[in-house]
Amino acid sequence: MTVATDQQVRKVVVTDLKRTQIVMYAAAGGDFNPLHTDEPFATQIAGNPTVMAHGMLTMGLAGRVLTDWFGHENIRRYRARFKAPVWPGDTITATATVTAVETVDGQRRAELTVSAVNASGVEVLSGSATAIVADESAVA
Repeated sequence: MTVATDQQVRKVVVTDLKRTQIVMYAAAGGDFNPLHTDEPFATQIAGNPTVMAHGMLTMGLAGRVLTDWFGHENIRRYRARFKAPVWPGDTITATATVTAVETVDGQRRAELTVSAVNASGVEVLSGSATAIVADESAVA
């Protein structure tokens, strides 16, 4: 398959995000901010409906649309902005769109935008990425 400008891949990257996943990420990332791990703090002090997912957890989940498409070894850059909280129970769908394809130093590269939305359609993440198109016949 050929990678072309405006080509798009959409993927549900998490269905019904579990609190356990948030706590596991806290342990892996060393970020035990009570907004992510302490229900009474998150609700009574911060005024949130519950604990929220880490932005970097959301970014990692959304990045699956890139790694599933191009392979993790071919992602050269990935940047994101966190736009809205992600809560336990959320389903997140990520979309990657090719904005340009160019050859740099003999390698075909795809420039992409990345967006992630919750089940209500609220954008929770926006970003960009660069991926090497290693073998166009292997790109799905």
